[in-house]
Amino acid sequence: MKKITLSFGIMFLMLIGISNLQAQELRSSSGSSTGKIDSDGTIRNGSGSSCGKIDSDGTIRNGSGSSIGKIDSDGTIRNGSGSSIGKVDKDGTVRNSSGSSVGKIDDDGTVRNSSGSNIGSAKGISKEKAAVCFFFFQFK
Repeated sequence: MKKITLSFGIMFLMLIGISNLQAQELRSSSGSSTGKIDSDGTIRNGSGSSCGKIDSDGTIRNGSGSSIGKIDSDGTIRNGSGSSIGKVDKDGTVRNSSGSSVGKIDDDGTVRNSSGSNIGSAKGISKEKAAVCFFFFQFK
């Protein structure tokens, strides 16, 4: 009985792990896919082509692999020169370098502009990664 329970437990953990390896979709306000972020951080455009990457340390890379920015642990978004270009507050408010709100990422992944209008979704994607893709860098 212990072997059966252990086997089911291992299978359950494997299923959870596999589900977390799936790409996370970026969607427009109409629901169409505009891209995705693979489990390794690769950013893909709507056609599926690799156009950038967010490394596990927060380094943001363009399609050629060159560093173009970084996400700091406090939510600060930096450009390739290291200058702050914005920040994502803990509540999901996205701010530009002046501190003005440019949008918000809700807890459910809804992406809103500064007027509060829905401009897309990034369910299951960290608020910082979603902000990078929707507000700070254009990946095409």
